[in-house]
Amino acid sequence: QRSFYRTMLMHGFHACVWMVVGGYIKDTQCGFKLFNRKAAQQIYANQRLKRWCFDVELIYLAKKLGIPVTEVAVNWTEIPGSKIRVWSIASMLMELLTIKIAYEWLCMWKIDFL
Repeated sequence: QRSFYRTMLMHGFHACVWMVVGGYIKDTQCGFKLFNRKAAQQIYANQRLKRWCFDVELIYLAKKLGIPVTEVAVNWTEIPGSKIRVWSIASMLMELLTIKIAYEWLCMWKIDFL
């Protein structure tokens, strides 16, 4: 059973992700990210984030590159003892904001359509 604190953090993070990539993916953190060779080359050639929100960026790039994304549910077992700390939450929010600012608002990060 997930703690109330962790559940609230999860819903808050999902709301922030929705503002960046839209609401068509329910869970960006858990599960596998599978791509065919061409899609992987296009996406990973453009990826910049390497930490908490790398998977949100993968979905963002797939959407911008016109690569279809399908969500497939996986069985998840909650393990007691969250590894999420306050600093981690702040880092996640900064990375989400970075995606929005760098790609859309300031256009500092360009997407190469290979």
